[in-house]
Amino acid sequence: MFGYRSNVPKVRLTTDRLVVRLVYDRDAFRLAEYYAQNRVFLKPWEPIRDESHCYPSGWQARLSMINELHKQGGAYYFALLDPDEKEICGVANFSNVVRGAFHACYLGYSLGEKWQGKGLMFEALTSALRYMQRTQNIHRIMANYMPHNNRSGNLLARLGFEKEGYAKNYLLIDGQWQDHVLTALTTKDWTPGR
Repeated sequence: MFGYRSNVPKVRLTTDRLVVRLVYDRDAFRLAEYYAQNRVFLKPWEPIRDESHCYPSGWQARLSMINELHKQGGAYYFALLDPDEKEICGVANFSNVVRGAFHACYLGYSLGEKWQGKGLMFEALTSALRYMQRTQNIHRIMANYMPHNNRSGNLLARLGFEKEGYAKNYLLIDGQWQDHVLTALTTKDWTPGR
């Protein structure tokens, strides 16, 4: 009404085949559709999701919290969309952002079944990682994967992530505690106050 402005950052990155941008309120229908279409495919790789993950109403509430995290700089949730921004192909989330003496976060991601094997996640993450390192000044980005998830392990190695350890019973995935390989990507030329 009187020049209302949102403090939510507007981040829109483009690659050769994708638009990689922060999610916002109007993505509720697209996110619900992405998770509904890929429910069975993603099930072995994710925590158990409740029904609200497949409905726009569930995402409207979730997006309100995500936008607050965006405002505070505590997390950055990206949608990977086709060039016309009609369909979500995947997601990439940089969560638990810590500044101070750490300047670090965790990376999580998924790609829809029909988009697999085309190099799209590598393309999207190359752009999103650059944004997190250069614009958000993150020094350490951690990403962990289950040892039997060869695709994820290969993707992270290709992006420059280095193995740092192994955690037994690390995350509750599909109702079972799963071991994870711990990896990290650090910004070699990091300087404070960029």
